[in-house]
Amino acid sequence: MTNHWFEPIADHLGSAYLRYSFTKGTRQEVDFIVSELHLVPGMRVLDVGCGPGRHALELARRGIEVVGIDISQTFVDLASQAAQNEGVASLATFHRHDARQIQQLSGVQGAFDVVICLCQGAFGLMRQNSEDELVLAGMADALKTDGTLVLSAFNAYFAVKYHSSAQFDADSGVSSEMTEIRNPQGESREVALHTGCYTPRELRLLCKGVGLDHIKVFSAEPGAYGDALPTTETAEFLVFASR
Repeated sequence: MTNHWFEPIADHLGSAYLRYSFTKGTRQEVDFIVSELHLVPGMRVLDVGCGPGRHALELARRGIEVVGIDISQTFVDLASQAAQNEGVASLATFHRHDARQIQQLSGVQGAFDVVICLCQGAFGLMRQNSEDELVLAGMADALKTDGTLVLSAFNAYFAVKYHSSAQFDADSGVSSEMTEIRNPQGESREVALHTGCYTPRELRLLCKGVGLDHIKVFSAEPGAYGDALPTTETAEFLVFASR
């Protein structure tokens, strides 16, 4: 499995990742997705870049079967332990896997009603656009014939307009910045973060390129998912696209 620059960051953060404010809107985010897609118990979801499992666990609490994958073994272990502690381990399982190699997972192709990739869980954390395309293609392949992808991506307009502390590469569309992170013991470390940023037009073209259609793009903020039209004023876009 290919190493990824985010792994040592996740290892340092550990459970402290869940202290960040952007993780506090999980229930609202899942509420919107469940309502929009009419998810019911017994349906299957693949959570790509699941982190410590916050969305997967929330779905499992509602009787939905979830398989979560993440590049970080630390996050996979945290998610697995949380599923055991909550008694939902039969519904939520987690595996260390590279999102660029989804097709190599046994039994994944055409197996899921929904694939989610939220909060730059995998898509958008790649240093090259071609790698984001690999992630997107793998997620599309994992969908059933009538399945739906739910993807969040960082808003390129917002990055250019407001991220004065970051460096935006206009050629690659990647925003890079140095930031301080703390582990569960409060020990700090300065790290480089790299986020791929997209426009709605790019997201629609990418989805069509992997065989997805019925594409809707909404403006979104963590904990405030809804059906608002794309603007320059929200940090993320939320994409729904079906096979």
